[in-house]
Amino acid sequence: MTDSNNENVPSRQRKRFPGISSRAYEHPADRSALVALRKLSGFDTVFKALSGLLPERSLRLLFLSDSVRVSDAQFAHLNTMLRDACYILDLEKVPAMYVTQDPRPNAMCIGLDEPIIVVTTGLVELLDEEEMRAVVGHEVGHALSGHSVYRTILLFLTSLALKIAWIPLGNFAIMAIVTALREWFRKSELSADRAGLLVGQDLQASMRGLMKIAGGNHLHEMNVDAFLEQAEEYEAGGDLRDSVLKILNVLPRSHPFTTVRAAELKKWAASRDYQRIMDGHYPRRTEDKDTSVSDSFRESASHYAETVRTSKDPLMKLVGDIAGGAGDLGGKLRDKFTTAAGSSSGSGSGGSSGGSEANGNGSGPASENGSGGGQGES
Repeated sequence: MTDSNNENVPSRQRKRFPGISSRAYEHPADRSALVALRKLSGFDTVFKALSGLLPERSLRLLFLSDSVRVSDAQFAHLNTMLRDACYILDLEKVPAMYVTQDPRPNAMCIGLDEPIIVVTTGLVELLDEEEMRAVVGHEVGHALSGHSVYRTILLFLTSLALKIAWIPLGNFAIMAIVTALREWFRKSELSADRAGLLVGQDLQASMRGLMKIAGGNHLHEMNVDAFLEQAEEYEAGGDLRDSVLKILNVLPRSHPFTTVRAAELKKWAASRDYQRIMDGHYPRRTEDKDTSVSDSFRESASHYAETVRTSKDPLMKLVGDIAGGAGDLGGKLRDKFTTAAGSSSGSGSGGSSGGSEANGNGSGPASENGSGGGQGES
């Protein structure tokens, strides 16, 4: 569907971004990975040639037969949001969208040849109109970035790993790829959150939506500032052991933690990059073919260096100190862990209890996300 055929306009005046490239909102790590993949001659062609082995056709038939397709006749308000999102981000062809019965709030964008968007009834019932608009924009952002291709591959490989789990080496090889794809996909979620903000153009609605995904439909009991304080406490709290637990907690997940997503989005909304996009200064798709892989990697490396420099996480601060020549690695690790062990031993059995609790928290998010829990795709 072209712009001339798209007569639906946002319910309130929102800026539109003709010809916008997904590079405008992509997280630096996400962008560098995608540019490198796109530059590989025949990469997408090879994977699309394998579509007969991938479950895409089966998934399309499944949603067509057992879900409700969004249209002017069914879930018309979602259809309007979808068309609005495609209009604002100038996505020429509107993806098919389905609502599927599932009490867990979730959404995803999948597909190799053509992306399709799926939202659950739990998500539709949880969010108000502006919050839902940000989620729809989030999924359209995935479509514009081409994330649906790699997400489908990730789903397929995850399923394959379960089927060949009895083959030790085969499962190990597949899970290595899955782990790498998950790391990329977590960054792609930060990109899609930005796309959702560009579509909704309402930061508070985006924040509310993330809070509801984390805490349910109890908005009167929640507070955005307090929610963001949780992200601050999560990043800065604890010692090196907590830093390691954070890494172990996030590894099985396809998505960043919700408080982290909220903090990242608020930071981007206050940035000069976001303001320039809103002022109409952004990269166009016509320039994508001239994108330099090396420039993207340099930007990604610069971003990570800045993240390490400004992070309050104990492990990241240690890495920054070492990189800056502030001390030797062995000595600093010994001092950090000795201090932590000393404070724990001072409390006797209380330290043991704290360790047990941390381990419990570590397994919780992993099992929930691994089983497709409600903190999922949206």
